[in-house]
Amino acid sequence: MRKYFKKILISLLVIGFVSPFVLVGYFLTSYDYDISKLVEYKPEVTSRIYDKDGKKIANIFNTKHRYYARFDEIPPRIIEALVAIEDTTFFEHPGINIDAIFRAAIKVIRAGKAVEGASTITQQLVKNVLLTREKKLSRKIKEAIYAIKIERALSKEQILECYLNEIYYGHGYYGIKTAADGYFHKNLNDLTLKEMAILVGLPKAPSTYAPTKNYDISMGRANRVIKRMYVLGWIDETTYESALVENPEVFNTTLTQNKAPFIVDEVARRFRGMNISDLKTGGYEIYTTIDLRLQEAARESLKYAYEESLKRIEKYKEKELKEVAKDEMFELQDVNVTQLNGALASLDSASGNILALVGSCDYKVSSYNRATQGRRQPGSAFKPFIYQVAVDLGFSGATELVDIAKTYAYEKDGEERKWRPRNYEKNYKGLVTLREALVHSRNLATINLVNDIGLNNLLRELKKFNIKHIPRDLSISLGTMSMSPLELAEVYTSFSNYGVQVKAHLIQSIDKGNETIYEMQERSHITSIPTQSYIMTTILRDVVNRGTARRARVRGLELAAKTGTTNSNIDGWLAGYSPTITTVVWFGNDDNTPMYKHETGGKIAGPAFRSFYQKTLKLYPQIKRKFDVPDGITEVHIGKRTEYFSDISRPPRVEQISDPEEELLW
Repeated sequence: MRKYFKKILISLLVIGFVSPFVLVGYFLTSYDYDISKLVEYKPEVTSRIYDKDGKKIANIFNTKHRYYARFDEIPPRIIEALVAIEDTTFFEHPGINIDAIFRAAIKVIRAGKAVEGASTITQQLVKNVLLTREKKLSRKIKEAIYAIKIERALSKEQILECYLNEIYYGHGYYGIKTAADGYFHKNLNDLTLKEMAILVGLPKAPSTYAPTKNYDISMGRANRVIKRMYVLGWIDETTYESALVENPEVFNTTLTQNKAPFIVDEVARRFRGMNISDLKTGGYEIYTTIDLRLQEAARESLKYAYEESLKRIEKYKEKELKEVAKDEMFELQDVNVTQLNGALASLDSASGNILALVGSCDYKVSSYNRATQGRRQPGSAFKPFIYQVAVDLGFSGATELVDIAKTYAYEKDGEERKWRPRNYEKNYKGLVTLREALVHSRNLATINLVNDIGLNNLLRELKKFNIKHIPRDLSISLGTMSMSPLELAEVYTSFSNYGVQVKAHLIQSIDKGNETIYEMQERSHITSIPTQSYIMTTILRDVVNRGTARRARVRGLELAAKTGTTNSNIDGWLAGYSPTITTVVWFGNDDNTPMYKHETGGKIAGPAFRSFYQKTLKLYPQIKRKFDVPDGITEVHIGKRTEYFSDISRPPRVEQISDPEEELLW
C-alpha cells in the first residue's frame, strides 16, 4: 500500500512539473502570435491647430486623443518613475518576471483570490494592444508568450516608447504627452517631479487616480511613486522632501479645446481640398494665420450687431402696430427674424493672412460658414472697383458725373423690356462730383460713369481684380455678381494695400513628425499704382466720415469703407479697412428673403465693423492708425473740402470768370 501511494505521489509530482510545459506548449502551437501591431506601432495621433502666435486653437482626433512622443522626447525622470513603481527589474527581465510571478502565486494561494499582479511593463503593453483585459489563465499565458516575443523583437527603449504612447491616463488622454498637456498644460520637459509621478501613477487606475476627479487620492499615489524612487536611491532626500509637499495646479479642460470652431471646420475643408484624408488620425501640426484674440473680437462684434438689429426690428414693429391702429391701410412687413444671420472676414492687408473668420452669429445654432461658403450680391460695396478703374483712367474725385434718370431698353427671352434704375434716396442731383457720387452711393451717377468709361473698356479693366462672374451689362453698376465675404475682403486689399491685391491665406504651414509637408506661398499682383489707390482710399475714408458708413467710425483710427444694400434690403454689407487690416461684414436672411426694410448695410453691418476695430485698438494700441500718403499726391482745398490729385488724375481746369479774385483750381 505504501509503495502504491508513493507511485501516486511521484506521478502527481511529475504531472505537476510537466503540466505547465504541456500547457505552454499547447498555447504556443495553437495560436498565431502576431506582434506586428507593436513592432510596426503606428497609433492614431491627434492633429493640432495653432494660431499665428503658436496658441492652440483645437485638437482634432477620431476616437482617441493622443499626442505621440518619441523616446528622445521623454525625460529620463519619467522613465525612472515608471520603472520604480511598475517594474523595477524592467531592464533585466526577458519580458516576464519569474520571481514576481511566484510571489504573486503564493499570495493568491494564501488569500484564495488575486491580491497582487505580476505583470511587467511589457505584459501591460501586450494586454492593452494585443489582448483583452479578461482575467483568465489562458489570457495570462498568452500575455507571457507575447511579452517574450516582443522583448526579442524590440529594444527596451522601443517598448517604453510604445507603452508611454499607448497607455490610457484618464480624462480621455492616451499617452503621457497628451496627459501632460491636458492635466498641466505643459510639455514633457517642463514637468516637475511631482507632476511626472502623478502621470506614471495613473495607468494603474485612471479613474480613481485622475487628479481632476480625486485630487487628494492622486497626490497620495504620486507620493508613493516618489517614495519608491527615494527608497531605490534614485533621488536624494532634498528632492524627495520638496516633491512630497508640492501641490501642482491641474486643469480640467475639454479634449478638443476648440476655441474657434469656424477655423477648425475651414481647416478640415481645406484639407479635403488637398486630398489629405487622415486629418483626425495623422498627427498633423497645423499653423494658421488666425489671431485668436481678433477671432474672439470678431465673434463678439458680429453677435453684438445681430442683437442690436433684433432690438431695432422689435421697436420698428411696435411703431408700425401703432400706425396700423391709426390707419388700417398701413401695410406691415412680415419678416422672419429667425432667418437673419451674418458673417465677418478680416485679413492682414499686406500679406493676405486671414486674422479672423466668423461664419454665423452663433456657431451652436448654425455651423454653416457664410464667410467662406455663402455667396451673395455685394451691391454698392462693389462700386469702388468701378470708380478705381475711372481714377486709373485719369478721373479724379473732382470730376463731375451726371446724376439723372435714364430708361434703358433691352431684350430678354425675345421680349423687349425696360430698366429704370434709381437712387436709393429716390432723388437726382443733376451734376455731382465723382467723390460725392461714391460717398453717397449714387446709383445713377455710377451707371452714367460706366457709360462714360464704356462697358467693354470697364470689363477689360476689371479683369485685373480677378472677380468672378461679372455680368456683361449695366447691372454691373449695382454689384449684381455673387461673392463670399472672404472673397470680397481679398479683392478689397487692392485698395488697402496701395494697388497690390494679395491672396487670402489661412494655413501658414503643416508639419507631420519632423517634416514640413506644406508651406504657404504668398501671392499678389498689381491692380493699380499707389497714388491712384490712395485717391480711392481718401474717397472711401469720406464714406466713413460723412457718408453711408458713418456708423463704422472709430475714434483715433482712420478707416475707409463702402456699404452695400441690395434690392429690397436682401443683403447688407460693409467692406473696408484700416491702415493695416481689411474687414468685410455681411448680414442677410439665409432664405434670401428681404431683411427688415430699415436695415441697410450701414445700419446693420456698420456696428459690427466698428466694434471689431474698437476691440482691435484695445488689444493692439500700437497698430498703425493713419494712412500713408504716397509720393506724387497733391492736396487742393476746394471750398470746405480737400481733393487729392496725381500726375494721372489731374485737377480740372475752369474757365476764367469775371470776378478777378476767383482762381483756377491750380
